[in-house]
Amino acid sequence: MFKAIIILKRREDLKFEEFKSHWLDHHAALVRQLPNIRKAVFNFSTEEGTGEVDAVSELWFDNQQDFLDAYASEIGQQVAQDSLSHVSKRERVMLSEHDIV
Repeated sequence: MFKAIIILKRREDLKFEEFKSHWLDHHAALVRQLPNIRKAVFNFSTEEGTGEVDAVSELWFDNQQDFLDAYASEIGQQVAQDSLSHVSKRERVMLSEHDIV
């Protein structure tokens, strides 16, 4: 299984709750439409905006090519644009997942 972890810091002009609400409502609706996505999880900081990271997004696909194809699609471009328009920092980490427990 392939997983992309995306580490996010919101734009400074957005309050933490505004950012979280947008991500869980509008952004999640876009992510659900990504082709071949297997699972998506949004994790939010319990520090509510006081740290270096506001959220971590986890996206699962069967393989990295499915991820690349999803983001090359029209909806994938919308997901990326929506993400970039709400963050001051975005770092993507591509991983091969291995379940232990």
